[in-house]
Amino acid sequence: MTVKLIKNAKLYYDNQILDRDVLVENGKFKEIAPELNIEDAEVIDAKHNLVTPGLVDVHVHFREPGQVHKETIKTGSAAAAHGGFTTVGAMPNVTPVPDDVDKFKHQIELNQQSSIKTLQYAPVTLEETSDKLSPIEDLDAAGAFAFSNDGHGINNAKTMFDAMQRIAQLNSHLAAHVEDQNLFNKGVINAGATATKLGLPAIERVAETSQLARDLLLAKETGVHYHVCHISTADSVQLIRIAKDAGINVTCEVTPHHLLLSDADIIENDANFKMNPPLRSETDREALIAGVLDGTIDMIATDHAPHAVDEKNQGFLKSAFGITGIETSFPLMYKLFVKSGMMNIKRLLDIMSTRPAELFGLDAGRIQLDKAADFTIIDLNEEYYFKKEDFLSKGVNTPFVGSEWNCFGKIKKTFVNGEEVYSD
Repeated sequence: MTVKLIKNAKLYYDNQILDRDVLVENGKFKEIAPELNIEDAEVIDAKHNLVTPGLVDVHVHFREPGQVHKETIKTGSAAAAHGGFTTVGAMPNVTPVPDDVDKFKHQIELNQQSSIKTLQYAPVTLEETSDKLSPIEDLDAAGAFAFSNDGHGINNAKTMFDAMQRIAQLNSHLAAHVEDQNLFNKGVINAGATATKLGLPAIERVAETSQLARDLLLAKETGVHYHVCHISTADSVQLIRIAKDAGINVTCEVTPHHLLLSDADIIENDANFKMNPPLRSETDREALIAGVLDGTIDMIATDHAPHAVDEKNQGFLKSAFGITGIETSFPLMYKLFVKSGMMNIKRLLDIMSTRPAELFGLDAGRIQLDKAADFTIIDLNEEYYFKKEDFLSKGVNTPFVGSEWNCFGKIKKTFVNGEEVYSD
């Protein structure tokens, strides 16, 4: 029998921060009290640091199979644990796309290499790019926790409508990458002054918002849980706000990079700033922050998208879209929102753990007796910054390195089912 005793914790429990000791037995939370002393238990001194439910990220890319030069399930899950995450949703844009039961079951087997809980999306359509629906019911039965064509917008309205109807029947979730390919028009950067200055082909905001508006009406008709990935514009926030007021079953996420950066921060042709959707205007960034604060935006998700160095060092025109983010997310968001006074720590933990778990029906995001002991110990006072050599991900494609990005909220330890999967 494995017994661990976490002493001197500032425990986030039942929406409160409490001075508590925590007993873990056989991978589950067994007892929580002001003081516990258990003979023969392995004692872990939390040193009066914050002990939280493991963070939850519903949007990551672990690249395996087929793209293991970018990331593997082992390195991606190690990076997630480093970031304080114990449950993630892995997107299906791997090679091959797991769009039939055999390939999907193979993906589930590969995910067993993960040191954390890696849940698997299934694709909405075959190859993620066709108009032919995948065997949705069979993939659901095989263990898909949700459906997404992330990386590709579903441009055929009939295809999306049919998918929504079938996914709604299953009581599952559709996570949409909203992008009209015709309006995207092979752009590489947001339409605006920076695109003009650098002479780069631009992506219009309506590539996102026009498809979003269509999908919201389809979601109203079908009743599906329609989740919008990585929204990036002020108009998207407003559309979702109106849809929620109208009772449409819509949720959405925003990434740390869209909350922290705008296209005004791109001062040279540096593809570490190239992501899809692109960094938008400062007005858009401020609208996204407002959307988080007023609850229109339900959660923060990283869209962790690692690439090899030579895939990101060729400038905007030739480099891949994407930014690694799961290791930097919590400390950057803690500094942005909590250290600034915009929200308290309980609210941040809600949108990075409890809320995403609730909305996707996951048994995660809370510390509860007799439930899995997935938790993270965080030092909120230690000031530090990220160096590329600190990353456990294969990807170092991020602008958030160096002392100008000093932050707080260092992850000290991460546990899954009571077992340590990361230690600082």
